[in-house]
Amino acid sequence: MSAVLDHTMVRVADLEESLDWYRRHLGWERKDRWEADTFTNVYIGPEDAHEEAAMLELTYNHGDHTYESGDAWGHVALRVGDVYDAYERLVESGVEDYRDPDSCGGGYAFVTDPDGHEVELIERDAGTDWSLDHTMVRVENVNEAIGWYTRVLDYTLVERREHDTFALYFLKPSGTSEEAMSVELTYNYDDRSYEMGDAWGHLCIRADDLHDDWETYIERGAADYRDPDSCDDMFAFTKDPEGFEIEILDRDADADSLFPV
Repeated sequence: MSAVLDHTMVRVADLEESLDWYRRHLGWERKDRWEADTFTNVYIGPEDAHEEAAMLELTYNHGDHTYESGDAWGHVALRVGDVYDAYERLVESGVEDYRDPDSCGGGYAFVTDPDGHEVELIERDAGTDWSLDHTMVRVENVNEAIGWYTRVLDYTLVERREHDTFALYFLKPSGTSEEAMSVELTYNYDDRSYEMGDAWGHLCIRADDLHDDWETYIERGAADYRDPDSCDDMFAFTKDPEGFEIEILDRDADADSLFPV
């Protein structure tokens, strides 16, 4: 089982505005689009992304919808060669001046997309500029969360950063390339709790075989949340100990559509 992170999903209020923002400011392209009766899903990402690179999935529910961001989900992070240059270019192109590199100690910066989703810029010598580096979530029990990702998904703790009031833990599938996205667990030392909100939807991992991998995850203690049968054998969902939804998707690289339809 590879369990490579395939995409992270966010909900947007105006799909065309969001698509235009990511296309115009980051140079991203549409990878695929799925029109359902009540919603539209669009995969987007850099044009020359690595085969193990993750995508961003924009979900637009038809009609007028607003979403609560909560604080359990933090941000997505993009790789750039020079954070000062990247931030300056974004601001010059019309992106709001949000958190510049100097305000973040010089190593990273943040902007927000039209829905207020935070997008971190981080200097990382791996993968294409603007490719997804990690998705950050906040956890209340970091030892339980790390144990779940390492035991159930066979992830490896690849980086750990201890600070005065919080710690960051980066995990990704064992044996994957540097271009693969990681999940960042943020643990604040003050025992705070978090609200999930509904603006962020889920993380998605790739399966080698949907049913076989699902059974393995269940045997390892994953939550039996939405099994393949309940999802028309196209995908499945479990949850990590903090309640974050994890989609499991059997990706067929040769299929006409990236969506399992």
